[in-house]
Amino acid sequence: MARLPRPLVGEVAIVTGASSGIGAATARELGRRGATVVLAARREAGLREEVQRIRDDDGQALAVTTDLRDPAAAPALAAQAVAECGRVDVLVNNAGVAWDRPVSASSPSDIADLLQVDLITAIQLTRELLPGMLERRHGAVICVGSLSGRVAMEPLYSGAKHGLRGFTLGLRRQLAGSGVSVSLVSPGKIDTAMARPPGGPPPQLVAGVIADLVRRPRREVVVPRRHYALSWLEQLCPAAIDVACDWRGWSLAREVAQSQGQQVTRTT
Repeated sequence: MARLPRPLVGEVAIVTGASSGIGAATARELGRRGATVVLAARREAGLREEVQRIRDDDGQALAVTTDLRDPAAAPALAAQAVAECGRVDVLVNNAGVAWDRPVSASSPSDIADLLQVDLITAIQLTRELLPGMLERRHGAVICVGSLSGRVAMEPLYSGAKHGLRGFTLGLRRQLAGSGVSVSLVSPGKIDTAMARPPGGPPPQLVAGVIADLVRRPRREVVVPRRHYALSWLEQLCPAAIDVACDWRGWSLAREVAQSQGQQVTRTT
C-alpha cells in the first residue's frame, strides 16, 4: 500500500490535553502527517496508549505526564520538550476543563484551577516557546477555544474561553510578518467526554482542521461550520440568545435554590 503524504515531516509539535478527545485525535493526526508529537496530559495510562497508537502507525511520539493546574507545569513541559526534541515548531493549546456549576457554588480554588488550565497555561506555554520560534522565523501556535468563547453560555467556562480567544487573536496581530502563525479553532458540540449530553461530530473532525492550520493558517475556524450561524446571531441579535438561554438559566437557579431549601419564582 502506498504511503500517504507526510507534509509535516521534520516538525516537532506539542499537544496539551492529549490523553483523550480532541487532543488525542490531534496528536494522532499530526503524527500521521509526519510530525514528532509530544503528548501532554495528566492521565499517564491514556498518554501511553496514544503514544503507542502513533508509533504503531510509524509515527514518532513521546508522553509527558503533567498536571497543568500547577503554574510550574507549563515551563517544565516546554523545557522537557526542547531538551528531548531540540525545538518545538507547533504548539497546540488544547487542554481544558468544562464547567457546569454556578459561580455561587464554585470555590476559589476550583475557579483558579479552571482559569489556569483553560487560559493561563496556554499563555505560559506560548510565552516559553515563542522566542525560539521567532528566532527561527518558523512556527505555528494553534489554540483550541470553544463556541462558548463567541457565545457566552456559562460564566466561568465562557469567561476563560473568551479570554483565550482574545489572547489568540491579539497575538496573531502582534506576530504578523514574523514567520510564526497563530490560529484559533472554536469547536461547538463535539462527541467527547466533555459533551453534555453526549453526541456531535467525532473529535477527528477538529483534529483534521488543526493539522491543516499548521501549513494553511487561518484567523479562526468554527467547527462544525453550522455553528457559525449561532455566533453570527450572537453578534446581530444577542437578545435572541438571551431568550434561548433563559429557560436553561432559570432551571439552574431553581436547582441551586432547591438544594439550599429555598424556592425561586420565574418573573418573565
